[in-house]
Amino acid sequence: MSTSYQTANGVFTRKSTFFWASVGATVGLANLWQFPYLASLHGGGLFVLIYLACLLLVTLPLMVTESALGRYSRHGIVLAMDGLIRSTRCSRAWMLAGRLSVLAAFVVLSYTAVFGSIALAYVFFGAMGRLSSGSEAEAASVLSGLVSDPGQYRNFMAWHAFFLLLVVWVSVQGVARGLERTMRVVVPGALVLMLVLFGLAAWQGRIDGAFAHTLEMRPEDVSLGSIKAALFHAFFTLGLGMGVWTVFGTYTTPDTRFKRSILAVVLMDTLVAVLAGLMIFALATGGTDFDGERGFSLLFVSLPVSLAQFPGSQLIIACAFLLVVMIVWTTSLALLEPVVGWLREWTGAPRGISVVLVGLLVWAAGLVTLLSFNIWAEYRLYGATLFRWLELFTGGLLIPLVAILIALFTGWCLTRRLAHQLLGRTPGLFARLWYWDMRTVLPVVVAYVGIMYTAFSLNNLCENGSAALWCERPAPLVLEIAPDETQGADPGPSVSGGQGSEPRSEGAEPADGDEQATPERVEQPENAPKEDEILYHSV
Repeated sequence: MSTSYQTANGVFTRKSTFFWASVGATVGLANLWQFPYLASLHGGGLFVLIYLACLLLVTLPLMVTESALGRYSRHGIVLAMDGLIRSTRCSRAWMLAGRLSVLAAFVVLSYTAVFGSIALAYVFFGAMGRLSSGSEAEAASVLSGLVSDPGQYRNFMAWHAFFLLLVVWVSVQGVARGLERTMRVVVPGALVLMLVLFGLAAWQGRIDGAFAHTLEMRPEDVSLGSIKAALFHAFFTLGLGMGVWTVFGTYTTPDTRFKRSILAVVLMDTLVAVLAGLMIFALATGGTDFDGERGFSLLFVSLPVSLAQFPGSQLIIACAFLLVVMIVWTTSLALLEPVVGWLREWTGAPRGISVVLVGLLVWAAGLVTLLSFNIWAEYRLYGATLFRWLELFTGGLLIPLVAILIALFTGWCLTRRLAHQLLGRTPGLFARLWYWDMRTVLPVVVAYVGIMYTAFSLNNLCENGSAALWCERPAPLVLEIAPDETQGADPGPSVSGGQGSEPRSEGAEPADGDEQATPERVEQPENAPKEDEILYHSV
């Protein structure tokens, strides 16, 4: 039976579902492969506190605003903006915020699903014993065979289709029967599995080192760069600027205290980030040292190598990557909703047709990312693959721009009365601070995040050898050596190739003086994403 808050797209039947769905949307791969590295580098427990402060001061107001748009209008981000624009007679140009947010969700989902497919394949690889050798070279070979081998890209495409089929299968059943049921089962299940793996690490005596690196207070390691890292991580890991919070606000029941729920989500995200950081640090490194490792190689090379030392390693590796699949699965379900909701509101098409159509388009768009790791790896624009430009386009432009436009629209286009009506019942001090934050602070902070993110990414291209116009070209260095000094000199160890100088051999055996040991070592696949290429956007 339809209720007074029933929407055309569907509705949650329980008020706690908003919390579980939001946790599923916010807990992403960055909690596994980025947060522990950042905490160990930037002061441990002090970084966690700085990160929590950034969540509360910067991202919490934006999360409340996006959720309030959906709750107030009972529509997705595009129609929500349209209704408010009509009621305030503001410029139709503000509609750009809604449309860009849907585009951002679509693009991010396209490459998030690719990483989900790798994790899904690793569940089966682990169960079959392909990752149980304990050799880093073997683990890198498995990853290379799946991701970057040009002759095996069709297998990669099959795993990609398999993962998206799981996403579509849930979404096509509707909001209540599909999305709500899955979030209420999978998200708590993922947290329980994370606790089990955490307990396994504690049982093996690996937690003490993880606590020391991740939670120990180290003021000497805190700098302005630490604040910037915490701000970036807080902004990019919570699904802002992609319409996710608006569509979840649309689905909430009338008795859902969504502002309290959002605060609970922020605290839960921090708790999960800390727990995941401890777990990954303990399991992937043995609780000793990260050695600067993060990202792709940490999750898909170091983790299975370390887990292979455990009794029953096949089951443990399969469970570890099942956890990763559950995290990416819920994230993908959340990202799919704004796109499906927009298509249904725009065309009036049934949900089943809309989900299947969007799923096919996401699969096709995901091939751009998938193939840029193998058969399209040589096609580069200014030194970057197509995936790298997609990631930069969403992280440096789309998501910050949407957040800025929503903040400016709320603070300057809406009247104060309408803005407070949008926010709902709330303490007067919070309402005034929120409104002032939307008008002044958040647009500046988010613009800074977007600009610095873009600058960092473009500079990273230069460090990787790009010949782009923005890269500095230093004058060639001429070194004059006296002729008599070159006769009979011991050339010493060669580092001209750059590979031997990188501290990335924690899983390899000592070379024992063999000059060919370093070149023979199999590292992360050449065409796989590097640590600096996947920063935050698997939400």
